[in-house]
Amino acid sequence: MQGTPSFHSNTIRSEDNLLLLESFCRWLKTLEYAAGTVYVSVNYIRDFLIFLQDKEVQGIAGITPLIVTQYYRYLQCRANKRQDGGLSPNYITANINALRRFTRYLQVSGRQGFEIHVKPVPEKETTKVILTQKEVGRLYRATENDVLGTRDRAMLGIYYGCGLRRSEGISLDGADVLIKQRLVYVKKGKGYRQRYVPMSETVTSDLEQYILSARLRLQVTGENDPALFLSIHGRRLTGTGMINRLEKLKNTAGIDKPIGLHTLRHSIATHLIQSGMSLESVSRFLGHGSLESTQLYTHLAHEQ
Repeated sequence: MQGTPSFHSNTIRSEDNLLLLESFCRWLKTLEYAAGTVYVSVNYIRDFLIFLQDKEVQGIAGITPLIVTQYYRYLQCRANKRQDGGLSPNYITANINALRRFTRYLQVSGRQGFEIHVKPVPEKETTKVILTQKEVGRLYRATENDVLGTRDRAMLGIYYGCGLRRSEGISLDGADVLIKQRLVYVKKGKGYRQRYVPMSETVTSDLEQYILSARLRLQVTGENDPALFLSIHGRRLTGTGMINRLEKLKNTAGIDKPIGLHTLRHSIATHLIQSGMSLESVSRFLGHGSLESTQLYTHLAHEQ
């Protein structure tokens, strides 16, 4: 899990900037951004504020498009602190995206924002791994009939059957699964968008069995975590814990592909398009903000 963002760094000398950073963090949490997004955004903005400090820029009002461009060039030349070489294009893109969130926060909180004219170039997208329908079936058959196996089938139902993003599934509470209506309520979607996702009969059955049986057995005395997916300690199961279970299923199923939770989402999107579902319907199912994000799967579907 992500740690707590660092505010009180000795390198930030301005008390106003420290308070601004804390306020930005609270704003992101209020809008229910994923914990990982909050963590990196705060850290990126902290680095930006330190850069402004070193440049002797006087306050937020002193930020100009030229300053932002200089920061972008600084990132392009900065050494990587964890390994040899420079920062990756994707890291720089994420940094600039954090700046866009920050200036939006400044504007909605009544402060003066700043313009961002730079357009970072992301790394060439790696080929997405897609499971065939037969391989998904092998994952299901690899689940066992014990408590954790029942949870595994529910996990596959959420990430493959409902196509949720990694963070969306982790954030689900038990009350978000509406068995009678055969819907999953996603209240922490990307860009803080909410949506209802339909469940098939099989997915509904697997979720009902998990909630009414296995989840109750995972609840530890004294713990009352509302999370849908509970660990053996009765607390919300982390993304790492889910990935470890998926890796176990993959090895048992004899699947020789590097997969993660998002692989299940990519796979169901591809399979729905292959089945003839319209692009608009798939887009709504996945919770995409635009059809452009969904169009990628049309190419993947033809490659299978």
